[in-house]
Amino acid sequence: MHRPFDEHHRPPVPGRPPVPAPAPGRPHPAGAPGPWGDRTAPDPAQIDPAVLGALLDRHGWRRRGGAPGRYSRWTPPGLAANGTSLLVPEDRAFPDCEDLIGEALTALARCGAPSAREVLVSLAVPSDEIRWWRDIPEGPSGTVSWTAEEQLRTAVRQMLMAGALAARGPAGYHGARHRRAALATLSGVLVGPATGGRALTAFVPVRSGRAVAVRLCHALQAAREAVDYRRAAGGMEAFDAAVRAGVSRELTEAVIALVRGTEGARIAVDWSPGAGVPQGCAARMEPVEFSAGDLATLRAASARYLQEEPSVPVRLTGTVVRLRRPDPRGPGTVRLRVLAGAEVSHVRVVLDDDAYRAAGRAHLAGLPVRIAGRLESSGGFRRLADPGRVTAVRVDEAERDRLMKALREHPDPDPYDEDPDHDPHSGGDANDVGGPGGPGDAGDPDHDPDDAERDHHGPGAGA
Repeated sequence: MHRPFDEHHRPPVPGRPPVPAPAPGRPHPAGAPGPWGDRTAPDPAQIDPAVLGALLDRHGWRRRGGAPGRYSRWTPPGLAANGTSLLVPEDRAFPDCEDLIGEALTALARCGAPSAREVLVSLAVPSDEIRWWRDIPEGPSGTVSWTAEEQLRTAVRQMLMAGALAARGPAGYHGARHRRAALATLSGVLVGPATGGRALTAFVPVRSGRAVAVRLCHALQAAREAVDYRRAAGGMEAFDAAVRAGVSRELTEAVIALVRGTEGARIAVDWSPGAGVPQGCAARMEPVEFSAGDLATLRAASARYLQEEPSVPVRLTGTVVRLRRPDPRGPGTVRLRVLAGAEVSHVRVVLDDDAYRAAGRAHLAGLPVRIAGRLESSGGFRRLADPGRVTAVRVDEAERDRLMKALREHPDPDPYDEDPDHDPHSGGDANDVGGPGGPGDAGDPDHDPDDAERDHHGPGAGA
């Protein structure tokens, strides 16, 4: 029988020991500071009045009088005023400047206008603002469908990733290269409040993401010019030149995802007033627009980038996380977790019988292997073609234990890795051995649970 929850509040019963009071609950752990630091609200002592005024003007607030040279009065745009009014000093030399800015920040926090929240975000984390708009039909009361809003967020995520990849270096097709570093760069990006599902704003911190915003700005303008050139001259040469500006297959696919199902879409970048305008960029970027009529050209450019990106010769070192072949003898497929020598996290390579056995022995011994070959662009640079000799890399016992522990405890899945060898109708592989945790896919960092129906794990891999 369960005890009543209020038993510890009951008076003591004579002849019975008192019921102990429950132990106090464990305090909620304080979260670690985000990539943008530990500032969750703007500090009035750190706010430049000129920056606050520039942000209010950018977001449509109206300047209504004030004492010239001393302070200005601002009210929200549209019908959101409701008596809200901000007094912003002209500079820090104004008496009680910090108090006035603190009152302005409090009024912004209480204001119901969406622009007030965006101003606060830009003040707390100095950021470049990237905005997306989609022209889609309205639903009841100005709403949009769930799928339309999801399409917007998916396209924005793809476009930011394309910008982060381009900031690492120009390429017509990045594939799986630099994905981990690009994701780390985007970890500090904040998303502003969106209404209606037609627009979205991303705040890219100047400290960690200015290069991404600059590269994305240049790439979007170059893509627009390349589309216009195709319409005027009929050639695709402009897309080849646009690669240097950051245009890639990833960017064209992101624009396609943004425009698909709409009458058009726009993207604009506003630079942080506190950080200033980056070199080589205009102080105010006019929105870059794409329409449904551009989709055919963008799809052709995407296919062109995929076909023309060359393979990459590599000599990589990695740990064997998966061994698989259908028969006890003959060639088999090996998946490696890359430690050095390539810009991807995992690769797959088909080895002959001798090389497959060598990889199996290194796997059982807990040793990394070294192998040379070419990363094929057709597989997103996840396939190693023309493999050379497989050589086990000797490491000391401590390093070996560290590698084994890292592979067991930190599988580090790659969300962009697909299994091109997967056949949902296959009957399984008789000699499929997983990562360092033992047979099967227990230690496979890219294991797909759906593979469980087709994988029949044996005690070995013919090694």
